[in-house]
Amino acid sequence: MDKRHPNRIVIVGASAAGLTAAETLRKDNFNGDIVMVGAENAAPYMRPPLSKQLLAGTWTEDRAQFRSPDKLMALNAQWRLGSAAVHLDREAQRVEMADGSSIEYDGLIIATGVNPRRFPDTAGIDGVHILRTTSDARALRKDFAPGRRLVVIGAGFLGCEVAAVARKSQLHVTIVDPLTTPMMRQLGEEIGDHVATLHQSHGVEMALGSEVAALRSHHGQVTGVAMNDGSVIDADLVLMAIGSTPSIDWLADSGLSLTNGVDCDEFCVAAPGIVAAGDVASWHHRVYGRRMRLEHQTNALEQATVAARALVSARKEPFAPIPFFWSDQFDVKIQVYGIPHNAATVSITRGDPSQGRFAAVYRHRGRMEAILTWNLPRETIRLRQELLSDMALRPITSGL
Repeated sequence: MDKRHPNRIVIVGASAAGLTAAETLRKDNFNGDIVMVGAENAAPYMRPPLSKQLLAGTWTEDRAQFRSPDKLMALNAQWRLGSAAVHLDREAQRVEMADGSSIEYDGLIIATGVNPRRFPDTAGIDGVHILRTTSDARALRKDFAPGRRLVVIGAGFLGCEVAAVARKSQLHVTIVDPLTTPMMRQLGEEIGDHVATLHQSHGVEMALGSEVAALRSHHGQVTGVAMNDGSVIDADLVLMAIGSTPSIDWLADSGLSLTNGVDCDEFCVAAPGIVAAGDVASWHHRVYGRRMRLEHQTNALEQATVAARALVSARKEPFAPIPFFWSDQFDVKIQVYGIPHNAATVSITRGDPSQGRFAAVYRHRGRMEAILTWNLPRETIRLRQELLSDMALRPITSGL
C-alpha cells in the first residue's frame, strides 16, 4: 500500500487531536475506513473546562463535549472506546489492544495525549486527587465542601485554576510548589508575582520554595502534606498537579523515536505512514528553531489538521504556529501568544497591574518571544499581529 494513499487509518486517541484529525480527513474527501481508538469510554470532550466550569458546576458534562452524537455519527468512523492501545507492531501494521483484540492499519495517527504524574504510594488514599478526565473532575467536585482544607501541589495552570474554583466554593486552599512564584515555568517570575497577588487577595495561602516530602494519612484518609523543611500542612483533600508525561508506554518497543513524546519532523511525521499530534507529539518548529512539545488544546486542534494531511497528501505543510494558551482564575482571563522565554525581559505596554488590566511583551535578545494580556482581550489581537510580524523576519531552520 502506498503510504500516501492509505485505505484504512487508525487514530489512537479520541480527544481533541484525534477527533480533529478524523474531521480533517473527511473534509479533505478521504473515503476510506477510519477507526477511532480511545482508552476512555466517552465521546470526545474538551479538557480545559475540567479545572474551571465542570469543577465549578457551571457546565454539565454534555456541554463539554466537542460534537453532538449526530455529528460524530456523520464521520462514518468505527469507534473503539473503553480499551487502550497496548502495543504497536509496525512490521505487521497492527495496533494491539488491552482487551486482546488488534486493529490493522494502512496509516496511523498517534494522539494519545499525556498521563498525569502522581506521588508514589498514594493509590487508595481517600481525598487524594488528580485531574485529567471527567471522572476525575466529578470525584474532586464531590469532595468539595465549604470549610474543607485543600492542598494543591503544583502552582502551574492546573493547580492555580483549581485553587481559584475551590476558594470560590469556600474551601481553605494552600498552594505548594518548589519554586518561589506560581506559574513561573509558564509565565516567568514577574507575571507569576501578579498571579500570587491575585490568589492571596482571595484568601489562598502559599507555601512556595519548599518541596513535598510525603503525604500523611490516617485510616486510609489523607490528613496532611509533609514538607522537606519539617512542616506539615493539614489537609482534607490533596490535588496532585505536578505535571504529566507523554502517553507512550505502548510504543516502547515500536522502533519509533521517543525522546520526549513521539518525535516528529516539522510536518508531524514520525515514520512512513505514521504521524502524531497533540500533547504526545514532539516536533521541530522551523521558526523557533528547536524541538517542542505543547500541552494546550489549541495546539492539539491545529496540529491534528497538519498531521492528518501529511498522512494522506503528497504536499505536506510544515507545522509552525504561534502557540496560544489561556487561563481563567477568579475574575481574571490571562491570554498568551508565543512561548515566554525564561530569560526574557518583560515590559508592561498597556494598562496597570495594580488596576487588574494590563498587557505585557516578552523580549529576548532583541526579539519578541511572547505577548500576554490580563483582562485585555482586545489588546491580544493587536499584539499578536506585532508578534507575527516579528516572527516573519526570522530565518527558517530545518529539523534535519
